[in-house]
Amino acid sequence: MTQSHPRISKAVIPAAGLGTRFLPATKATPKEMLPVVDKPAIQYVVEEAASAGLDDVLMITGRNKRPLEDHFDRNYELESALQKKGDAGRLAKVQESSDLATMHYVRQGDPKGLGHAVLCAAPHVGHEPFAVLLGDDLIDPRDPLLKRMVEVQEQRGGSVIALMEVAPEQIHLYGCAAVETTEDSDVVKVSDLVEKPAAADAPSNYAIIGRYVLDPHVFDILRKTEPGRGGEIQLTDALQQLAADEKVGGPVHGVVFKGRRYDTGDRGDYLRAIVRLACEREDLGPDFRTWLRSYVAEEM
Repeated sequence: MTQSHPRISKAVIPAAGLGTRFLPATKATPKEMLPVVDKPAIQYVVEEAASAGLDDVLMITGRNKRPLEDHFDRNYELESALQKKGDAGRLAKVQESSDLATMHYVRQGDPKGLGHAVLCAAPHVGHEPFAVLLGDDLIDPRDPLLKRMVEVQEQRGGSVIALMEVAPEQIHLYGCAAVETTEDSDVVKVSDLVEKPAAADAPSNYAIIGRYVLDPHVFDILRKTEPGRGGEIQLTDALQQLAADEKVGGPVHGVVFKGRRYDTGDRGDYLRAIVRLACEREDLGPDFRTWLRSYVAEEM
């Protein structure tokens, strides 16, 4: 298809969660600020948005999330100290986060779920399509998933969600999509969505992962969406309505992702993400891989 739709420039990052799975580390530190090697997890997400051309970023925050704002702001005292030391390398790293994008912040007053967090973005987004990036899913920059999703939305309109095939016994951990093939091998049309179904009830093994490009009509639906699973307003429920009636906000398509994804949503996967990313770093990888092989050999 060659139809062109409005260019997307805004990204929304929900970051109001309490991070209870990482207690006590997150008692006073936002979970999004936990380091993945030497950068907080949230910086990887903002970098992904910026690399896809989305330079207007709205972060949905909550209480005790002020460190997120501080991280993406300038720190003149630290920069001055590094400049006086002649430490150009560390100075560049400090300034990098404040130069990534134009950052905005709004608080989600009540923890009513992902759908409610997205709805908090309505005044900022207006009537434009926009992206939503969840901080628990880190996508390797060598696999430009979001850029591809933006491209599909600009061509086809409507909304686009990221999908990944998972084992049937894992589908209950995710939202799940019923899909139809299209002429593009990595794009499917979504006909139905179910939030965290039992394996026997799942329409497929295509799981929704934390990237969305949404038509602004989703806000109208979210305003009317009743709390669903877990007593929260589910974004999946709103997307299900969009998929059921294309006249409301266009079709819903999925981009099937087969690249590298690092799940930092639980402690085990968080540790695995750190190990994988450290092993692939040019400055850390060679020595770290040598130590890791020795450690594994000793333990086995």
